[in-house]
Amino acid sequence: MSFLKRLFGGGAAREAAAPAIDGEEEYKGFQILAKLMKDGGEYQIAGLIEKEVGGELKTHSFIRADKFTSKDDCVAATLAKGRQIIDEQGNFLFD
Repeated sequence: MSFLKRLFGGGAAREAAAPAIDGEEEYKGFQILAKLMKDGGEYQIAGLIEKEVGGELKTHSFIRADKFTSKDDCVAATLAKGRQIIDEQGNFLFD
């Protein structure tokens, strides 16, 4: 019976864990969250840009093809990419 539970997902309840936040920074009123994607032995740029607009939290996600072997380097590059997106698009990011 335990085989069937494992096969069909029964048994102990599973909690869907939110992806970890690897780094964060506030920039020009926006919050940049680095949520890296691991691909084999490398880390890929991925993150969120958030800002409260009119009492509502707006979120923009971004993923780039850049990959790094160092997690710290990837976090730094992700935060820099977030700053670049904010500088280029500003509040139009959520339109």
